[in-house]
Amino acid sequence: MKLRVARHTANLEQIISFYHDLLELEILGSFEDHNGYNGVFLGLKNTGWHLEFTTSVHAPQHEPDDDDLLVFYQNSIVDYEALQQKFEAYHIKRIPAKNPYWNVNGCCYIDPDGYRIIVALAGNY
Repeated sequence: MKLRVARHTANLEQIISFYHDLLELEILGSFEDHNGYNGVFLGLKNTGWHLEFTTSVHAPQHEPDDDDLLVFYQNSIVDYEALQQKFEAYHIKRIPAKNPYWNVNGCCYIDPDGYRIIVALAGNY
């Protein structure tokens, strides 16, 4: 089984910057004007999952909830701390997570669409 998480956005370029430049997900593919949609696939090769972000003339009609999370596990404490420093360098502030578990076991940030992501150390699940 493979997994694709798809989300419509009005901020495609900022989303690409956030997930590709900051989180270092690979651009696995993209498309333009496919039935009026443009989009990008971001993830890590050969992992069986990826994120798809699309844009069109239709505005997104969703409202992020504080418990809607994407959790990204880092494999080492060095990677975990380096990513936290990268968020600081991009002037993206850590925010408190609604679920107290993540305040102890990870760091919470907000992406350009207002959705929360968690960066955690692998093994904390």
